[in-house]
Parts: sequence; C-alpha cells; structure tokens
Amino acid sequence: SSQNCSFPIAMCNTIMASGMAEMSKLIEGGMSHRDAVAKMFKENRHVIFTGNGYSSEWPVEAKKRGLPNLHNTPLALATFTSDKAKKLFTDMGIFTPEECDAKKEVMFENYCVTLAVEVTTLIDMIETGILPACAKDMAKYKDAPKLAGERSEVYTGIKTESDKLKALWDKKPHDLEKEATYIADQVKPQMLAIRKLVDKAEGLLEAGLYPYPTYEEMIYSHHS
Repeated sequence: SSQNCSFPIAMCNTIMASGMAEMSKLIEGGMSHRDAVAKMFKENRHVIFTGNGYSSEWPVEAKKRGLPNLHNTPLALATFTSDKAKKLFTDMGIFTPEECDAKKEVMFENYCVTLAVEVTTLIDMIETGILPACAKDMAKYKDAPKLAGERSEVYTGIKTESDKLKALWDKKPHDLEKEATYIADQVKPQMLAIRKLVDKAEGLLEAGLYPYPTYEEMIYSHHS
C-alpha cells in the first residue's frame, strides 16, 4: 500500500489510549485491578474473533454481534466524523471536531484522485496497447477463423467493457463523498470486469504481441 503507516498506527494508539483511560477511571474510582479488567473484557469480548478474519464467515458472525462491516474505503471514511469518533479524538487530544471534518475531506479527495489516475491509466493502456495488440492477433486468423477459438469474443468484450467504463466515468458525481461512493460501487466493479477479460487475452495473444510485461515475465524473469 502507498498509505503512510503513521496514520493507522496513530489510530491504533488512540484506541489503546482510550481503553487504558477507561480502565484507569474504573481503578481510580475504587474498583480492583482484577474487576476492572474483567468488566472491560466482558463488555468488549464480542469484538474478539479467533477464526479466519478473511473468510466469508466473519462478516456474517460480525453482523450477529452487532459489529459494522465497512468493506470499502468510502464506508470507512464516512465514519471518521461520527459523534463517537469526534468525541474520542477530542477526549484524547488528537483532533478537534473541525480537524476531523478536514481530515475526512482530505481522505475522500485522495481516494477520488487516486482512482481517477487508475481509471484513466487503465483506459489509456487498453486503447493504446491492448486493443491494437488484439487487432493484430485477430488479423492472423482471417484465413483460418476456426483456429481463432474465443479470441473474437474476448477481444470484442474488452472494447465493450472499456466503453462501459468510460461511460460510467463520465457520469460520476462532483461531490467528493458521493463521487467516492460511486467509484467504489459502480466504477471499480467495471474495472474488475475489464481486468478479467484482459487477463484472459494475455493467454490468447501471440507471444510478443502483449504490450506489457506478463505475469510470467514479472515473476520468473530473474531466473533466466
């Protein structure tokens, strides 16, 4: 990831500090160390999951426990200015409420700008590299169309899906938060649809025609 590690570390430290502050209040209020720890464990044990956190079972289990499932960046960023979050950051002396608002806006803008670069780069790579290579490869089968297999379907599909992506991109909202949500829900799935077809085309194109380094070249070229 290109994200600076200092930010997630700061968030983890803030969570830890908040928990320790709460425990400190209990102990300073007269509760024993053991009872303070037991109380906090009982109140928060529902967040502990010892299974595979990357499996499909965890989101289902998390929902049963009343935990949020913020499965993409815009959903997570939207919670940064919740009343609960602002109180936490203010109590811990990390951010003021106004700084929370500003930080969220910056993160939304960064997300939108980053995806804008990715989308335009993908379209450029398709139109200036992939489609010309597909056309050259397809032309080699004009006298033997039965040997072309699924090339026509795959290559045409790349063009069709790329046009869909361009159309989706032209319709994006111009409000940062709405744009980020639109990109996550509409644009990224379309990028994935193109990716699948291009991956398939990589295995069909004549050796030497694919305009970019193949997975095989990137992974095994150092062995040659």
